[in-house]
Amino acid sequence: MKLENDTFIRALFREPTAYTPIWLMRQAGRYLPEYNQTRARAGNFLALCKNPDLATEVTMQPLARYRLDAAIVFSDILTIPDAMGLGLYFAEGEGPKFERPLREEWEIRDLSAPDPTVHLRYVLDTVRQVRKSLAGSVPLIGFSGSPFTLACYMIEGRGSSDFASVKKMLYQRPDLLHKILAVNAQAVTDYLNAQIEAGAQAVMLFDTWGGMLSDAAYHEFSLAYIKQIIGSLKRENEGMRVPSIVFTKGGGGWLESIADTGCDAVGLDWTINIGAAKARVGARVALQGNMDPAVLLSSPEAVQREAVAILEQFGSGPGHVFNLGHGISQFTPPEHVSALIEAVRGFGACND
Repeated sequence: MKLENDTFIRALFREPTAYTPIWLMRQAGRYLPEYNQTRARAGNFLALCKNPDLATEVTMQPLARYRLDAAIVFSDILTIPDAMGLGLYFAEGEGPKFERPLREEWEIRDLSAPDPTVHLRYVLDTVRQVRKSLAGSVPLIGFSGSPFTLACYMIEGRGSSDFASVKKMLYQRPDLLHKILAVNAQAVTDYLNAQIEAGAQAVMLFDTWGGMLSDAAYHEFSLAYIKQIIGSLKRENEGMRVPSIVFTKGGGGWLESIADTGCDAVGLDWTINIGAAKARVGARVALQGNMDPAVLLSSPEAVQREAVAILEQFGSGPGHVFNLGHGISQFTPPEHVSALIEAVRGFGACND
């Protein structure tokens, strides 16, 4: 199916575009009143994720409200370990938790990658339904957590400020961590390829916790597995090339290494100047980013000023997808998102 608006895809391939495309991480979320109404109907977050009809509904909500250049399937990065039998649940106000975190060596040895067409079928059904609802208007992004980021939750059983148990295993029993990461890499590869086959037109890897690692540990325990996944992804579907994006939060020191994984675009958090990042990676990859999400809590005038600053830092030439440096805050006024999108859309051509 030919896309009416393929600006996002062309930017990822560093092709000329009439303007800088924009989408937002967590663009379907709690800052939107319509999302909160749908979530209330679902009962809870996980029930919403596992209901393709409702997940499709919330995926489409921000596109009905804003002039966005891509949709991202509504799901969660922890669907894979949930499908492995670790028992994902969400405690109110506490974030995700697992009933059965990986604590024993035999549990790690017995770990295996789930079949996404069976155990994650609800996500694939959502992808198919969203594609139908989009009707070729804008592309659909599929995604997964990175092997290391998934392992952080699988070992700790919950979010953490330092993931001490993970780091203890990394230094004391690296063989066990590598076993988890190898299974996760296979699971993520299968999952992303299944999303592509179901209709995802671009895919993104969220390496949320890779940035807390030392330089050597990042390359060994996170990036090596990301590179393996990128090398095993389907590169074409429905007669179209399928681009990939890698985002390591806190990964500004490793941009060249991330670009060398074979991905088409590198996501940036807000701690790095996008112009400096562009100078470092050159023409190898597109860049996605990178406004501080907290800017959206300020004022429409400040939002527009900061957006223009980032666009000016990137400068002329192709290969920029505007985004936040992390997910949008639930406290963001929806009208501030409108101000951001209009500022980016109105900035002008980026194809010289």
